[in-house]
Amino acid sequence: MRRTLVIMVKEPHPGRVKTRLGRDIGMVGAAWWFRHQTRALIQRLRDPRWRIVLAVSPDAEGMASRVWPADLARRPQGRGDLGQRMARQLRGAPRGPVCLIGADIPGVTRAHIARAFAALGGADFVFGPAPDGGYWLVGAARRYALPPGLFGDVRWSSEHALGDTLAGVRGHRVALVDMLQDVDTAADLRDARLPSLLQ
Repeated sequence: MRRTLVIMVKEPHPGRVKTRLGRDIGMVGAAWWFRHQTRALIQRLRDPRWRIVLAVSPDAEGMASRVWPADLARRPQGRGDLGQRMARQLRGAPRGPVCLIGADIPGVTRAHIARAFAALGGADFVFGPAPDGGYWLVGAARRYALPPGLFGDVRWSSEHALGDTLAGVRGHRVALVDMLQDVDTAADLRDARLPSLLQ
């Protein structure tokens, strides 16, 4: 079955994206960084081994946006917290294995995504851990229905996010792949040795 890579994106408006980063470098700078980072990431991850679907927010604006490539399928993220929106994307993706990532992981490459999909050959779920205790990727083989409580009791934006999520898939086969850094703060930009706005 064909693989699907879901990338969660937000319209890059100052004050509405990367607000923690914005508190460090300014909301306009944070929105500029997110817009260029997302475009580069989408271009870099195009690959015939999977189809890319953009999960957009806000729903109506994102579906009509000219910021994102017009040739890629889009789905609205819908309402709810991060867990509810992620679960909706995993359940609603086309048939076959699905991986979901955010758009704020500068180091991700096609090789990272390929390893995650390969891991789903023997696992029910795959996670790409982040150094802060969260994760940059979640994937599901979807041989069976997803657990109803998936992402239900997760302390998001904390060092417990991955552990809490793993507790929700206890009893399933889980694989972990590469650890990558997402960008939430100016320190993350420095740590990732990224082209920075901090000069």
